[in-house]
Amino acid sequence: MRGAQIAAKELGGLSLHDALDYLVLLAEVQPGRAPAAAIRWHGRLELEATALTLTESLAALADLCAGGRDAVQTLKQLLRRVRPTLPPRVR
Repeated sequence: MRGAQIAAKELGGLSLHDALDYLVLLAEVQPGRAPAAAIRWHGRLELEATALTLTESLAALADLCAGGRDAVQTLKQLLRRVRPTLPPRVR
C-alpha cells in the first residue's frame, strides 16, 4: 500500500481511472479508510464527468467499501460511459 501511495505522489496525481484502482486496493488493504477515499473519488467524478448517474455510482461505491467485488466492474463501466476528463491542475 505504501508503495502505491509513493508512486501516486511521484506522478503528481492519478487519473480518475487509476484513482479507482487505488481505491479498490485501499478497500482491500485498509477498509477503514475506504469510505473517506470513496467520497473524494466521487467528488472528482462529479467534477470530471460530462454526465453522471448519482444513484448508480454511490450505490457501487458503498458496495465496494462494504467488500463487494462486483462494484469494481460497475464503477469501471460507469467511467467508460461518462468519459471523465482530467481538469488542469491548479498550483
